[in-house]
Amino acid sequence: QVHLVESGGGLVQAGGSLKLSCAPSRRPLSSYCMGWFRQGPGKEREFVAAISRSGSRTSYAGSVKGRFTISRDDAKNTLYLQMNSLNSEDTAVYYCAASSDYGLAVAISSYAYWGQGTQVTVSS
Repeated sequence: QVHLVESGGGLVQAGGSLKLSCAPSRRPLSSYCMGWFRQGPGKEREFVAAISRSGSRTSYAGSVKGRFTISRDDAKNTLYLQMNSLNSEDTAVYYCAASSDYGLAVAISSYAYWGQGTQVTVSS
């Protein structure tokens, strides 16, 4: 079992940037395909980005492609989500998740382990 703890959320103005971090405990990051998901007010949880076990492959939702970057630092055992050019539609609780898939998982059902979430609020 792996426990995930997100950090880095907060309030930011439209056009600004935030960097989220996720640190898994008990297991190395390289044991999992890692993903970021989000759930906005009154919306269902949705895929944001994923990175493979090796870190060589990434995938992004169309709404964030070109603005968000997922990365991992295995030496620090930390997953990141750099978010630039934020807008009000990005306001959500952001979740870090871990999947045992050997490929690049984008479906919520592929992820067995979830963090508690961190709030990101973008003011216009």
